[in-house]
Amino acid sequence: MSHPLAGTTIVSLAINLPGPLAASRLAELGARVIKVEPPHGDPLKRVAPAWYAELTQGQEVISLDLKEAIGRTQFESLLAGAQVLLTSMRPSALARINLQGTLRDRGIALVEIVGHDGAEAEQAGHDLTYQAVHGTILAPAMPLVPVADLLGSERAVVATFAALRQRDQGVGYVHERVVLDEAAHAAAAAVRHGLTAPGSPLGGAIAQYGLYASSDGYVAVAAIEPHFAARLAAHVGSTREDLTRAFAAQTTSHWTALGIEYDIPLVAVREPHGAVAEAVFAHPHSASTTNTASME
Repeated sequence: MSHPLAGTTIVSLAINLPGPLAASRLAELGARVIKVEPPHGDPLKRVAPAWYAELTQGQEVISLDLKEAIGRTQFESLLAGAQVLLTSMRPSALARINLQGTLRDRGIALVEIVGHDGAEAEQAGHDLTYQAVHGTILAPAMPLVPVADLLGSERAVVATFAALRQRDQGVGYVHERVVLDEAAHAAAAAVRHGLTAPGSPLGGAIAQYGLYASSDGYVAVAAIEPHFAARLAAHVGSTREDLTRAFAAQTTSHWTALGIEYDIPLVAVREPHGAVAEAVFAHPHSASTTNTASME
């Protein structure tokens, strides 16, 4: 992997999910990331410790109480060598920290992740509420993937590159805002345009694109292109009735092997509990945690 951000230092105040996801990706791209957490830590560490460890791998994790003078002083020292500050809090909370002057004076770009913008900037929200508003949930089932958070994190990575580019062009103070509600709106485009809603082209209307029961589980087939559809018809079937009957007669492993043999997009459907990955890292976890200036 290339490291275009080598030599760049990013200080992150972002907790929960979108910010740490973005920070992890920025670290993968070569940035030095210093993650500053409040004294009570990042809630993500409590609810998903393995994922937290994965997302902070290779970062410097420091606990500071920015409400205390010593914590604020140490935080200012960290900013002295940074090019970007990453945050994920409501605008009013960011304003209370009162960093704008410091960022302007030092030419540090601000990449701010927020839930809403404009008149709704202070409205509370999380991934579930953003998805609910934009129609990417089939109630009462809970979403399996935090789509708004994931897409928002990628937007934050892009915003960081945009901010650094503007700094290179001589822009004095750079402020990029990433809005999770807007990310959720973008993620819902396929639903809005009738592509993935139930009964739509990618929502069950096409026999060659769907889920089918095998003799011991389920398979997913996505043979939309004519050449894939032709291979599926030749080796399995072409109508929904043919496919349903054929898939049910053989095991999932039989069908996945056939998909590989004949180059058909055909895979096993893994149950969510079976897809839980173990926290296995290519390198030993190198994030260091230092507790300084924290107040319990």
